[in-house]
Parts: sequence; C-alpha cells; structure tokens
Amino acid sequence: MGIGSEEYRRIITATLSVFGALAIVSMLIKFDIARGYIAIALPLGLFGLLVTRRMWRQWLVRQRKQGNYCDLALLIGDRGEVAYVADQIARRPAAGYRVVASVLDNGPMAELDVEEATTADGQVLPVVGDLNSIAETVKATGANAVIVAGNVGEDRTFLKSLGWELEKTGTSLVLASRLTDIAGPRIHWRPIDGLPLMSVELPQYAGAKHSLKRLMDVVLAALALVTFAPVFLIVALLIKAEDRGPVFFRQPRVGVNGDEFLMHKFRSMRVDADSMVAELADLDDGNGKLFKIRNDPRVTKIGGFIRRYSLDELPQLWNVLGGTMSLVGPRPPLPREVAGYERHTHRRLNVRPGITGLWQVSGRSDLSWDESVRLDLYYVENWSPAGDMVILFKTVRAVVAKEGAY
Repeated sequence: MGIGSEEYRRIITATLSVFGALAIVSMLIKFDIARGYIAIALPLGLFGLLVTRRMWRQWLVRQRKQGNYCDLALLIGDRGEVAYVADQIARRPAAGYRVVASVLDNGPMAELDVEEATTADGQVLPVVGDLNSIAETVKATGANAVIVAGNVGEDRTFLKSLGWELEKTGTSLVLASRLTDIAGPRIHWRPIDGLPLMSVELPQYAGAKHSLKRLMDVVLAALALVTFAPVFLIVALLIKAEDRGPVFFRQPRVGVNGDEFLMHKFRSMRVDADSMVAELADLDDGNGKLFKIRNDPRVTKIGGFIRRYSLDELPQLWNVLGGTMSLVGPRPPLPREVAGYERHTHRRLNVRPGITGLWQVSGRSDLSWDESVRLDLYYVENWSPAGDMVILFKTVRAVVAKEGAY
C-alpha cells in the first residue's frame, strides 16, 4: 500500500468482478436491474473508490515521511550493496521502510565510512552484530523486517536458514534484487521445483505499443495547440514588445537513433545569449554536463516568467506533430552532450525525446547528471501508455510548483 499501481489495479479488478458477478446472478435468477442504475453506479463508484484511495495514499505518504507507519528494517549485505540500498530506501519514504541498522558481510570488524553510512535523509546508519547472530540483532534493534542486499553468506542455504531463524521472531524477510531500474511488468517468476527463476522481458522499441504512443502524441498535441492558441499569441506579443527580437528560439538537438532536428522554444534570453557563455562559465550551477545558472543574467523579464511556468516549451508541440519529439520521453540532448556520452548512455536515443519525462517530474535542473541519465534510461526500457499519462498529470503539478525550473 502507498506505492505503485497494484493497489489501484486491484480496485478496478474488484469493481469489474462484482458487477460481472451481479450481471450473471441477475440473469440466472431473472432478477431485473435497471441498466441506467448500473451505467451510473459502475463509473461513478469506481471513480469514487479510486479518488478516496488516492486521498488515503497521500495521507499515508505524508505520515511515512515523518517516520510513522514504517517497517523498521535491518539491512544485511556487503558494504557497497548496503550503502546503495539504504540510500535508495531513504529517497523513497513512501515505500514504508526505515533502515535502523546494518550487518555487513565483510567480516565482524567491517564498517561503513562516513559517506557510505550517511543516507539521503541525513541518517547515519550504524553497523551492528554479524551474520551469525541476526535474530539477536533483530531483537536488539527492534526491527520487524530484514532486507538482504545482494549475495550474502558463503553457503547457498544461508537464506533458507535465515528464513527459519526469523520465523521464530515474526520478522519478515525481504530480498533486494540486483535487477535495478527494471519495472515490475517486465519481471516474471518461473519456479522450477523450488528454484525461483526470474525472467526479464526485453525492452521493445517498435510495434503496436509504440504506434499507440504516436497516436496519443498526435491527438493530444493537436488538442493542446488549439487550447493554448491564445497563450501562444499573448506570449509572442510580450516577447516581441520587450526587445523587438525574434519570438522563437531554434536549437539543434539529437533525437531518436541519433538523428538531429531543430527544437522550437519561445525565446527567453537575450538575442546575444550564446556569445556570453564563456564569460559566465564561473557561474555555472549545472550538474557538470549541462550549463545552467540560477538567476541567469541573460534571461529577459518575460523569459523569467515563461521559464518558471514552462511556457517556453509550448512550441515543442510542433515538434511532436512533426514526429521528431514525443509528449513524454527522455530529455532532448544537445549534439555536444551526445559526443561526450558513455557507451550505455546512448540508449537514451532509442526512443523519441519528450517535452516532459521522468526527469521533469523528479526535479529537472536540480538533478545530478547521473540521476538524470538513470531516470531517462529507466523510462526508455520501461515506458507504457499508462505511465505516460501519469507523467503528464505529474508534469502539471511540477509546473505549478515550479520545481527545478530556472
């Protein structure tokens, strides 16, 4: 509860199952139910259930951020895996875990250094006990969950023995897989006589799902262009009135399969902004790869306003209609950025870049380069039409909150 789509999927399945069973029973016993009642009750009831569950989820997430309603977890594994998993859990309090201590698989005297021991929320993670006294350590720390990070123990029966040991204490056992950044729908269990094999589906970069994505892009972009036509006119007039310069800014970006295209934006900077990059290099607040400056002196008055509310991105809807961009996708990179890509980073170019994406709803310019790349690669391999709709809704919230916009 509180995270992921499974909770909502169960509500939808349960609702449809109840109405399906009701229809069958009423037919068998010849009990007449008004069709109008069902036509109203089904969508209205389902909508009410989903909205109510969403409200409770928001309350639960707020509580978990304050440390309430969380499972206290003891994290065991080697130092690298423990540091990584502890940091990821700290970044996602909605998951309902709070790591209270760790046991390292590097020997009884092993310790985490200061950087590894400090998680994303500032908590310092203590190292306690050893692998031979997990049950005693659980009781001493008050943990009610043990999270195993990576491969632990020299004996392949270690996990089975640990499960038996924890069974006596009523503590749950959780395995943190090394299959990071892979969405649940791509993972399938195939047990063979007690051997739990995990099958991972390959990412798909073509086919019916991508045709549906393109159809969604064309329809929604066309509707958005019609809806925001008055905004286009007002912004264009304000930009022109401020300094008599061009309304639009066109810049080469790299799209799907490495093909370059011209990305359109409303001009938010002075006309000579590119020539000022060298003299402003010392003010760079970017993430090491992207040139970004808070309170950039090159930004015009109108430019500052349209940037805060992402109105400068609206002309990219023409790119979406033209097929060089998508509504949702990885951030469109500059050619110089692509030239410096590591080998795996080129996977960002397997799909069309987007006006918005996971990078925008997760902090935009406040993200580090590595985190931005990780989010883009996660999207490339795990995207879905339903996920795109969720990102679009979250984008509206991020734009209103002006998160990471400068």
